[in-house]
Amino acid sequence: MPYQLLAPEILVALLGILILMAGLVLPGRGPKAAGLLSICGVLATLAVVIWQFNQEAVFFEGVYQVDSYSNFFKVLFLSAAVLIFAMAGRYTDLFGLRQSEWFSFMLFATLGMMVMASSGDLITLYVGLELMTISFYILSAYLLNDGLSAEAGLKYLILGALSSAVLLFGMSLIYASSGSTVFDQIYRALQPLPTTQPVLIAGIIMLIAGFGFKIALVPFHMWAPDIYQGSPTPVTAYLAVGSKAAAFAALLRVLLLALPVEHFNWTLLLAVLAAVTIVAGNLIALAQSNVKRLLAYSSIAQAGYILVGLSAANVYGFKGVLFYAMLYVFSNVGAFAVTTLVETQSGSSDMEAFSGLAKRAPMLAAVMTVCMLSLAGIPPMAGFAGKFYLFSGAIQSGYIWLAFVGLIMSMVSVYYYLNVSRVMYIGSNDGGETLAVPVMARLALLVCLAGTLLIGIYPEPLSHFAELAVQVLR
Repeated sequence: MPYQLLAPEILVALLGILILMAGLVLPGRGPKAAGLLSICGVLATLAVVIWQFNQEAVFFEGVYQVDSYSNFFKVLFLSAAVLIFAMAGRYTDLFGLRQSEWFSFMLFATLGMMVMASSGDLITLYVGLELMTISFYILSAYLLNDGLSAEAGLKYLILGALSSAVLLFGMSLIYASSGSTVFDQIYRALQPLPTTQPVLIAGIIMLIAGFGFKIALVPFHMWAPDIYQGSPTPVTAYLAVGSKAAAFAALLRVLLLALPVEHFNWTLLLAVLAAVTIVAGNLIALAQSNVKRLLAYSSIAQAGYILVGLSAANVYGFKGVLFYAMLYVFSNVGAFAVTTLVETQSGSSDMEAFSGLAKRAPMLAAVMTVCMLSLAGIPPMAGFAGKFYLFSGAIQSGYIWLAFVGLIMSMVSVYYYLNVSRVMYIGSNDGGETLAVPVMARLALLVCLAGTLLIGIYPEPLSHFAELAVQVLR
């Protein structure tokens, strides 16, 4: 069947519009049905993407590209969306009659991510980026009566607009140097030109800086802690997982297809950014007493680890980027799912709210501990296998110092990750009530737990799919 007849992007767009209309036409029943309809629709779309995984199509002379690389990331985005919709559960009750709109905006953010992954053109990439980002502007401030949520939305809007302007200006400089916005045509136009053009160098630096904000790399990370803490927790989870992976998907395609390393050696710049991000993210996380802020700085550090694979600029490193991005979905969504349930009951995401959680909800404490160990890179969790690929790629490229920095900081991160487990298992219960876990949230937690453990114990299938996806860009 031709891709156009069953394009996942069209399915997600139609699903988002349908849920939005359901909330308007059926104000009583629409919001309650929105969650189930979203989960079923995204699962159906996920099945379509898996079915068409190896299908390739090029639209508008390279402007939009469908291949196993883009499909890999679409599987990632849709899987993350399903898990977050399932784990949101009772948290969406805080949105009142605006539940349908919340699910709809989450779907439009997913659509933007999917467009970014398939973009073969700078303008298409920017359209997908803005669709995702504008949706998150709204979602960050979705708790109308919460001052922190309003602050998060305003900060994200201001800083996001600034970073988008920097990114767009960098794209315009690359266009000025090449005369095209299509990646393949940019590559061909820049081949005979000297690589030391000031305009082109400035464009590449501004492009990386713009993506650095979206990925939350140091020193472009200033938005992440406050926005992660103030946003609704399911939105924070999707920001940490989905938007980060989408930015990496787009950046990897741009650098490899339009600005290849054999002509523009951007690897050292990315290696320095990766090292600074890993060190700063992990060290600042040590002092956090709020779990959402801790996970925010953890997310910054994880972005640095993923950037190690990109700076390696070899097959092992690129495969590590995709591999780690996928396993990060299970580990991070699992941690945020537990945080969502605790926050829903206690109204707080401070460390004290997790005190004695093992007595009130043993399953939640166990899932949180496994996810934290995976993020720290402790075997046999999935995070260990991911960091193995990333650091191996860095060593093969000669960046032994970068792998050493990553290894040392991974050891440092064990302290603050296990500090959460210490509070859950050793902390006093303080008379807290037993924490009930809804059925859908329980299923999401079990999937995250299974994914984190199975990928760590048997990484070969995911490694194989990541290698297939990367071959498209070689």
